[in-house]
Amino acid sequence: MRLNRSTDIGLRVLMLGAARDDLLTIDELAASLEVPRHHLAKVVQKLQHMGLLETVRGRSGGVRLAPAARDSSVGGLIRELEGETEVVDCSGDPACPLSQGCRLRGALKRAQEAFYASLDPITIGDLTAPPVRQVLLSLGRH
Repeated sequence: MRLNRSTDIGLRVLMLGAARDDLLTIDELAASLEVPRHHLAKVVQKLQHMGLLETVRGRSGGVRLAPAARDSSVGGLIRELEGETEVVDCSGDPACPLSQGCRLRGALKRAQEAFYASLDPITIGDLTAPPVRQVLLSLGRH
């Protein structure tokens, strides 16, 4: 399974936020994670609406990890960020002519759920434990 770009960026933002206690600006995050600022801003806004990031407005503002985010399940976050997508799109345009008797879709759905389930016990805090924390802390501080 492949995560969409927004999910990948969102997880990296949360990991960096968990490693650093200070406020991070969108520009700092974009430079540190080497992603386009505009795309990052959309991801940050979604994470804020999900209650995972707090924002501080103003000249010395930025974003930081919300207290509950450190204990958030990676599997649950990926489910929410990815939405109701499936590994294959059987009802696309054109719809798959095999969909009536196909067993592949069900097998792939079970595999996708097993993927998420394997990530359910892992938290954002787990992803930022040492030695990874030192690597994350060094990002953007040149």
